[in-house]
Amino acid sequence: VWPPLRALRRRWAAYKYRFVPWLALNLRRQRRTLRYVPESSQDKIISDEDVFETLLKTFKALFLNDFSRQADILALLPEVKCHYLELLTLEQKWSKVTSCNHGSQQVFSPEEVLLDTLGFTVSRDRSSLVSAGTGVFVTKGFVPKGTVVSMYPGTVYRKHEPIFFQSLGNPFIFRCIDGILIDGNDKGLSRSVYRSCRRRDQVGPFQMSDESWLTASPQNPLAVGQYVNNCSHEKAANVCYQEFDVPGHFPLELKQYLPNIVYNHDVESHLRCVVLVTLRDIKQGEELFSNYYTVVR
Repeated sequence: VWPPLRALRRRWAAYKYRFVPWLALNLRRQRRTLRYVPESSQDKIISDEDVFETLLKTFKALFLNDFSRQADILALLPEVKCHYLELLTLEQKWSKVTSCNHGSQQVFSPEEVLLDTLGFTVSRDRSSLVSAGTGVFVTKGFVPKGTVVSMYPGTVYRKHEPIFFQSLGNPFIFRCIDGILIDGNDKGLSRSVYRSCRRRDQVGPFQMSDESWLTASPQNPLAVGQYVNNCSHEKAANVCYQEFDVPGHFPLELKQYLPNIVYNHDVESHLRCVVLVTLRDIKQGEELFSNYYTVVR
C-alpha cells in the first residue's frame, strides 16, 4: 500500500469514532461494542467511595515513595508530615526514622509502587489490533473484576468552553454523559493548553495536577487511559469508563498525582475525572479494551 494512503488509513481508524456522520451510520451495526445503561444515575460499575479509596491508596503510596522530595510541601503541613512519617515507620520503608534527614530512603519506580499497592502494573505498548497503534496492557500481576485499572488524563472542558482548535484531528477527546469533555491528547496545542493551565493553578509548592502523563514516564502510572483502544467483534471490552468527581476533601498534598485540570479555573465545581474499571478478571499480558460508547436508555 502506498505509504501516504497507509498513514491516512491509520489516522481515520483512530478518528472515525469522533466523526458524527460515521457514528450515525454505524451505531446500529456495532451493538456488540456498545454499552447500555438504564439511566445516567446507574452508570457506575463500582461506587464513588471505592474509586476514591483506590486513588487515595495509590497516591499515598506514590507520595511515601517520593517522600524525600516533598520537603517544601511538608514544611507547610506539619500535621500531614507527622502522619506520613508514622506510615513510613509502620510500613518499614526505612530501618529507622529519627529526624528530617531521609537520605536512606529506598525509592522505587512508580510501576513498582503500583504493583506493590494494587497488585498489578499497566503500561503502553503496541496494540494487538491491526492499525490501532498504541494500546494499554496489564504488564504484571492480576486485576480482579471491579478494579480501577487506569485513569483518563487531560484538560477538562465544560459546555461552551473553547475546544474547537484542540479538537481538529484529535482522537483523544472523551465526552462524559453530561457533556463535559476531557482532552487526553499529549501533543500539539492540547499539550500546551494543559501545561499552561497547570502552571496557572499552582499554589506555592502545591501542584494541583500532574503533567508527567505528557511524557513517556508518568509519575502516576495509572494515567494511560487515553490509549485504551475500543473493543471489536473479536476483542470484547474488559474495562469501561466511569465518571468520578473529585470531592472537596481530597488531600491537598496528593493532588499532584491527579492527571486532570479544568480549562476555566473560575468555575466552582468538583474536578471531573474518568477512571477505567474492569468488567472481568484480567490476567498479566492482556490488553485493555473499552466501550467507546455508552448508550443511556
